[in-house]
Amino acid sequence: MKAAYYDRIGPARDVLVVGDLPEPMPGPGEVRVRIQWSGVNPSDVKSRSGARSAIMPFPRVIPHSDGAGFIDAVGEGVPAGRLGERVWTWNAAWGRAHGTAAHYVCLPSSQAVHLPEHLSGEAGACLGIPALTALHAVLMDGGVAGKTVLVAGGAGAVGHYAVQMASRLGAARVIASVSTPEKAGIVRAAGADDVILYRDEPLVDRARELTHGRGVDRVIEVDIAANGAADVELLATNGECVTYGSSGIVNTPFFPLIAKNLQLKFFIVYHLTAADRARAQSTLTRMLLRDELDHRIAARFALSDISAAHELVESGQAIGNVVVNCD
Repeated sequence: MKAAYYDRIGPARDVLVVGDLPEPMPGPGEVRVRIQWSGVNPSDVKSRSGARSAIMPFPRVIPHSDGAGFIDAVGEGVPAGRLGERVWTWNAAWGRAHGTAAHYVCLPSSQAVHLPEHLSGEAGACLGIPALTALHAVLMDGGVAGKTVLVAGGAGAVGHYAVQMASRLGAARVIASVSTPEKAGIVRAAGADDVILYRDEPLVDRARELTHGRGVDRVIEVDIAANGAADVELLATNGECVTYGSSGIVNTPFFPLIAKNLQLKFFIVYHLTAADRARAQSTLTRMLLRDELDHRIAARFALSDISAAHELVESGQAIGNVVVNCD
């Protein structure tokens, strides 16, 4: 089979190789997915570049946790009825050497989730990390019904989903922060009631103005290191900051936090509990079946051009999700 892989840490064009590898076969409880589209996430480029660790976790790594395709083989204990089923994957490369940047991936049956027929494969390759991260950030600890929510980086891969999901799951008001007028148009179309252009206007002052001085109830935060101080100021008393990302070390201002009874909540989508994942997955499935979500694809690349896909994600310039065609 054709696959992209690396056997050392480094820049994409220096270490990523596209070549032939043996086809994997599913073990007990596993399915084999013929991958058609593979999603590229920031975690994928960080792992390959050494931003997380300079040590290879396995002698050779096929990257990417997200993908979409169809089941073409099943292992012992998996119903034969799953053969031919269109699916999307989650955690394919988490703690494993073989991700979705290949013609085939074998993984536990539960990690290949039914993909509705009307949904494109490109969209399916965006669900495992971006969509589930956004949905857990919206659903956790009672959800957002009746709350004012600020989504930081609302035009990003996760943020764009979070704006849509908060709007559809009962938020009283959704505010999104973005960097450009182009992105402002994107998040308004996604369901944001208000937009803050954080490069052109003071984030805290504008958030206070929009909430008549009260502040917001929940911030869904893409970079707590960059925005944490502002989040503390713009949150209402008893508010919460739910964060899934950071560009650096986080300094916690104890007294401002305790004075407002604020809560900081951190999670990584790879480590969702079984109950939290089941809730997010079932909610996402209902939204997909109702065709309630817009899946923004920033760019599509051939598997042979996977280095360019990694570089685009690494640049931070992609407005939406980046996917690789493995057909």
